[in-house]
Amino acid sequence: MRGLGELEAAIMGALWRSEGPLSVRGVRESMVYDRDIAYTTVMTVANILFHKGLLDRKKHGRAWVYWPRESHAEYTARVMGEVLETGPDPDATLLRFVERFSDEEMARLHHVFRQVRDRRGAGRARTSPTA
Repeated sequence: MRGLGELEAAIMGALWRSEGPLSVRGVRESMVYDRDIAYTTVMTVANILFHKGLLDRKKHGRAWVYWPRESHAEYTARVMGEVLETGPDPDATLLRFVERFSDEEMARLHHVFRQVRDRRGAGRARTSPTA
């Protein structure tokens, strides 16, 4: 599992912040990056991200417009899951990760568990046969 490079992260960040698809020019103008990057470099990296499956695109006139295939939260959760599974003992890794949480983070985690339980319960209620 390999994370995003610095330029890839800047491009993805611009697209995650956007309210719709962006052209390469729009991505370049929206990027938060510490130095000026050539249009062709942004175009090349956006194409790479498309081929990696992180972006979708379509032709808009002569240019491509890009948008993320998943939200930033979905991407982060997927990467966290991939990292968790790369270790020799995912249970121990998860335990060590959670042990680092502050009391506030533990409260947030309990809240998330309740949300997941409620969603799963609602999904089962919709699919269970009626009497």
